[in-house]
Amino acid sequence: MTESTNHKILWADDEIDLLRSHHMYLNERGYDVTPVSNGEDALALLQQEHFDIVLLDEMMPGLDGLSTLEQLKERDPNVPVIMITKNEEERLMNEAIGRRIDDYLTKPVNPSQIFMACKKILDARQIRQSQAGQAYVSKSNQIRAWLAGDMTWRTWIDVHRLLSEWDIEISRIGDRALQQMIEDQRKECNHEFGRFVEHNYPTWIASEKDSPPLSVDVVPERVAPLLQQGKQVFFIVIDCLRLDHWMILEPMVSEFFNVRRDYHYSILPTATPYSRNAIFSGLFPLEISKKYKDLWSHSGKDDEHSLNRHEHKFLDDQIADLGIELKGDSRYVKVIDTAEGQALARKADGMGNVPLVGVVYNFLDMLVHGRSHSELLKEIAPDESGFRSLVLSWFEHSSLFELLKRLSRTDATVVITTDHGAVRGGRATMVHGDRQTSTSLRYKHGKNLRVDSKDTLLITEPEKWGLPSTGLGSNYIVAKEDFYFVYPTNFNEYQRQYKDSFQHGGISLEEVVLPVITLEAK
Repeated sequence: MTESTNHKILWADDEIDLLRSHHMYLNERGYDVTPVSNGEDALALLQQEHFDIVLLDEMMPGLDGLSTLEQLKERDPNVPVIMITKNEEERLMNEAIGRRIDDYLTKPVNPSQIFMACKKILDARQIRQSQAGQAYVSKSNQIRAWLAGDMTWRTWIDVHRLLSEWDIEISRIGDRALQQMIEDQRKECNHEFGRFVEHNYPTWIASEKDSPPLSVDVVPERVAPLLQQGKQVFFIVIDCLRLDHWMILEPMVSEFFNVRRDYHYSILPTATPYSRNAIFSGLFPLEISKKYKDLWSHSGKDDEHSLNRHEHKFLDDQIADLGIELKGDSRYVKVIDTAEGQALARKADGMGNVPLVGVVYNFLDMLVHGRSHSELLKEIAPDESGFRSLVLSWFEHSSLFELLKRLSRTDATVVITTDHGAVRGGRATMVHGDRQTSTSLRYKHGKNLRVDSKDTLLITEPEKWGLPSTGLGSNYIVAKEDFYFVYPTNFNEYQRQYKDSFQHGGISLEEVVLPVITLEAK
């Protein structure tokens, strides 16, 4: 007998006396079977006691299987039901599924089929939980072996992908011990990833040889080839979309599209004024500041609105610089509220003559910033798992999902990416700067900035990092791992206020390693 003992089965079949061997087989494996020969008796028993699962014959005299199912679900909508029938008509199967059965078996059935169907429904969570520990240990050892060797940017993508997959899986199972193991390993990986990026990033800026696809490469590598093939492209940038966020959305999208997932690294700092402009322009911030002196001024404190006002022009210029001549004007839409998103979704069907449509969705970034100041949102999404649930709920009912469903009925190809991710801040580190220092929590630029170097990438020669200088003595600091910057004044107060908030601008797998998705309608 297995550990999953004493599950109670109600089995309704007009030939129930012929199934005694099946009952014995199930009883030996810890399932208590209560047999009845018709639907009326099954419904009467359900009113008297609780059953873990119901096996229901479709062809019974009097109240047939589907009629019994309808009344059964009215009395107990949560009880799992397995329909058993001699009828192989697809119509009947569709009708049964539409009435919320959990499985469907065709006669004749042997005892092991019944056992496995019940076990799959009743014991799936326990089985996954017992197997997950062993499976994760194997993957964890693989990651440690990678870390002990020569890491490349490709290996780091594999590390981040594996950690994200397991984070999602263990969150579904609800095993806190395994969840803590994953969190500890992610911290270890982020520590090493920070050192890796600090050591290699200037080389990536100076040469494309063996460098990862960066923000500046997204359009040339993923959008431009489609335009050259004469395809219409919807290029969608979802601000602050993490890889694990996309992973939970991908199954919904794959119902409508064939999905190809690639990756790119965000440039530094992993913040909208830098990384998103790099995507749309194909240029590093230093190059943007030189080419667009009148449009992109980088003096003083950050002003995200002013620094991201020219994305449409940047995109058009980049396409032209790549030697692509569009057959018609491009469009650009920044979706910052529900009405704007709904309007775009409604217009999508009529935009077939627009060769390139650039779209920015700001909702996730707004949600990240809003959570920092809302106790309600912190209660709803206290950690990464909770935040993923919030992202999934938003997407399911969003104008973005409606837009994608409409585009799946057209010939357009959709490319989705993000400018940066976000990491949950866990540790504060003290920073010293003057009044002109930028205000971000994960990166800062100013004059003579000072900070604990163990927690931070200190950039004293911005040009080597593809960044513009703001004057003599100017430098940048970029937080690693899960650190965030707090000034000495009111240090404890701000440390408490921003602890566990989602932040971006620094160096972590969550912020840097990002998905690039290509969607072709099925």
